[in-house]
Amino acid sequence: MPTSPADHHGVPPDDRAGRWAPWWVLAFVALWPLPGIAEGVLVLGALYAATRMVTRRLQGHARLLSPAAWALASILFLGYWLPQAFSALDAVDPSAAWTKTAAGLRYLPFMWLVAIAVATPQRRSLTLNGLALITAAWTADALVQAVAGTSPWFWSLDQLKQLTGGGALCSPEETALADRLSGALGPCNLKFGQVLASLSPFLLLPAAARHGRIGWLLATLAVGIVLLLAGSRASWITFALVVAYSGWRLLGGRLLLLLALFGSLVAAGLAASVPQLRERVARTAQAWEGSDDGMEQALSGRGRIWAAAGCMIQAHPINGVGARGFRDAYPACDAQAGQQEVWGEGPALHAHQIVLEILAETGVIGLLLWLAAFAQAWRAWRFAPPDARDRARPAMLALAVTVFPLNTHLAFHSTFWGGLTVLLAALYAGSLFARDGDSAAGHGPALPKPHG
Repeated sequence: MPTSPADHHGVPPDDRAGRWAPWWVLAFVALWPLPGIAEGVLVLGALYAATRMVTRRLQGHARLLSPAAWALASILFLGYWLPQAFSALDAVDPSAAWTKTAAGLRYLPFMWLVAIAVATPQRRSLTLNGLALITAAWTADALVQAVAGTSPWFWSLDQLKQLTGGGALCSPEETALADRLSGALGPCNLKFGQVLASLSPFLLLPAAARHGRIGWLLATLAVGIVLLLAGSRASWITFALVVAYSGWRLLGGRLLLLLALFGSLVAAGLAASVPQLRERVARTAQAWEGSDDGMEQALSGRGRIWAAAGCMIQAHPINGVGARGFRDAYPACDAQAGQQEVWGEGPALHAHQIVLEILAETGVIGLLLWLAAFAQAWRAWRFAPPDARDRARPAMLALAVTVFPLNTHLAFHSTFWGGLTVLLAALYAGSLFARDGDSAAGHGPALPKPHG
């Protein structure tokens, strides 16, 4: 690929063209507490990236992405989007499915923008340091909420919205019903645990690289306490995977086992003193009662949802009921219709499990396309040189634990969680195939060699 000469400030023109990409990515993440505004940032960023890349191509300028990064980001997009397109052909709600499919096209240029944000050492350093800062700030903010009862981050956004005449971000009823630490996302968007767990590699790995074991331990303890109080059991599994992977590389097996025992004691202490956490642990323990009702209570009604997903898979095995069509197909597949749901009123909105969601909403075609994208991502990692793996490791780990199949999940075809997923996929592709070819500073954190 041809290189561009530096201008009189010593900055290559292609780097100047992509200098806004990190700020766009960081603004998108920082505004997740305001989902509508965050989505607007995503759309504007996608339009900017598409326009910029086309005009530079027509003008014959150097590309902002390496061909490999562009190709992998595009393949991962197709693995996410094509299942939606095929599922819309005979969806339960064709209008909604085709609308979802058309809207999903915005993710392709957005993924290019995210990959551009990590394509050079300078932009990657800004992007990854910014993500680490946001993750650390949200962790500290949640700890303040645990003590004071209010998230300063969310309270500030709420006050700002009220000052502009827009009303409160959450209704009093939603605030009263919040049964867990809600953090920066607020009591009407109780996804904070899953979000923080998925972002945690961007904090833990740099902490280990820059401050060694002490930095990693402090970051792990802070995030772990917040996630316990946030009460999402799916986020506990996600974070446990992050800790196991990074801790094994940093501490070795024996010290990691001691850390796990210490963490269990901390969790037990918190469970004994925090009513909401104690109730969630007690609910989980009902799985060992041996009764169907106990298992269903432990799963928060997901057994009933998964049975309905199985019904949808049986009825629409080829291309599913349509992306985000789960709620429409649920009443016809609910074997216990008329009985009170564990989660409250209304149908289940999604399958709460990635494999079942893919199969129920997009069928076998969808699952094969997801697996093809995964195979390409794994192949890229397997044949990448060590320095490329080091700079892509935070994004790789974040993406891997987010889509880990032996867990429960948010809806991957939804606007919020879908945007987070494609963001992580693009960070992975852009970091792994960045245009710098050596292991100089700025490539992203690499963990020290394990000891013990």
